[in-house]
Amino acid sequence: MNGTDAPVTLVDLINRLVEPPMPEPISLVPQTAGWYVLGALMLGGLAYGLWRLWLHWRANAYRRAARVALDRAGDDPAEIAAILRRAALAAYPRRRVAGLAGAEWVAFLHDTGGFPMDAGRALIRAPYAPGTDATALRQGAAQWLRSHRGAP
Repeated sequence: MNGTDAPVTLVDLINRLVEPPMPEPISLVPQTAGWYVLGALMLGGLAYGLWRLWLHWRANAYRRAARVALDRAGDDPAEIAAILRRAALAAYPRRRVAGLAGAEWVAFLHDTGGFPMDAGRALIRAPYAPGTDATALRQGAAQWLRSHRGAP
């Protein structure tokens, strides 16, 4: 009890309460150097990834050009054969591709990108037989352009 011997009520006690002070705002700036190092490493990793992506995109420019040319070629087997030859010369060393002809050329396409062997017959005859059905050849060429791996 207090000096007046009056009972202390709950309202009196609530009126004596003092508002607590507001806490200082918390800074969102990292306080240790490790966060700066981590941020720099992440930015470096992002830059490296973008650089590698750009190199990959640039290295596959011949594929994109060959696919556009393949679309324009329609069902002309001689033109499809020329497109395959140009793409192979862009992807592999000239000494490995330039001298190939006939069955060796088809085997090379099959080994490097899964070119279908049945389309190979149309590829061999294409420059000499204008009436050759080019449907399988066109599909095989599109598959090879998508799936072949360039020279290391």
